[in-house]
Amino acid sequence: MTGDGAPGRDGGVDVPCVRVPREEGEEMRQRLAERGALSGDYEIEVEDGTIYIPIEETAAIAIADDEAFEVVYRTPAPRETQTLPSDFLGFEPSYERLGDIAIVDEDDEATAREIAAAIVESDLPVETVVNRASPIEGDLRVRRWDVLVGQDTETIHREYGCEFELDIARVYFSPRLATERRRVVEQVEPDERFFDMFAGVGPFVVPAAGRGAECVGVDLNEAAIEYLRRNAERNGVADRVTAIHGDVREVDGYDDWADRIVMNLPHSADEFLDTAVRLADERCVLHYYDIQGADDPFGPGEEAIRAAAEPRYDVEVTTRREVRSYAPHELNVCLDVVLTRRG
Repeated sequence: MTGDGAPGRDGGVDVPCVRVPREEGEEMRQRLAERGALSGDYEIEVEDGTIYIPIEETAAIAIADDEAFEVVYRTPAPRETQTLPSDFLGFEPSYERLGDIAIVDEDDEATAREIAAAIVESDLPVETVVNRASPIEGDLRVRRWDVLVGQDTETIHREYGCEFELDIARVYFSPRLATERRRVVEQVEPDERFFDMFAGVGPFVVPAAGRGAECVGVDLNEAAIEYLRRNAERNGVADRVTAIHGDVREVDGYDDWADRIVMNLPHSADEFLDTAVRLADERCVLHYYDIQGADDPFGPGEEAIRAAAEPRYDVEVTTRREVRSYAPHELNVCLDVVLTRRG
């Protein structure tokens, strides 16, 4: 933490704020809300591409040693006009924002509707509120939703300078993975050949193309591929994106092609490793997502990758990363692996 909490500028009071890049602001606000750390007395401020989120002093002390939070002291404006859902509810509700859609996850319908009403009554720029009505289902990875407020489940989500048009009733999209997507995309080099085996609406493909890569995205969900094409156009990268509808195991013409492959299908990516090895060029970086028990979250994935790639490729695991908690005693993880062809 920086600063000493002394009286601030112009007679104001310095308060603790979490500082993050602007594009990470909503994700961080949600994390802080889940911890009950947000201060309702001051405005969230943006300055030179950085967002400052006021938090309670007790929260600042609690997270002082947590490297995930950068806490600084500054003098934000008192909150006068903006109202949040918690102002009507008396507690901080849990919800996600995806464009102008708010997503809640409540088993009790009355509680869900109470939260929805408070979200709409607040100053948040929300047009539709939905409640999760099912887990992710089927090969197309979509959910069913109970629409509590509004009608339109299509929205435009903004993430790290890109815009993604999507319909949550027709495609899968998780705003919680924004930081992970950014981590991968920042590794992309201009002119590399980037292949996303389960591309969805393009949250990996579009920003990778924006960095100058030649990108191929495949998905079994035809609606997702429609949106991928639209999003490539929307973000000015259509000339570097090829969108293919179908089962990636049946796609021809890309053997020995890819410099980088994303496999974000964590429940069953191991079933597609033979295809990934077929797509890989002489040297290829593989981003492999998995869900495993917390006692051994990386071992099964590493074993599966080696079984598929060796002896044709040398396998080097460069990153073992816990992306998020998925369920009690289960983790969503990523392995970054370099495949180098022998001989």
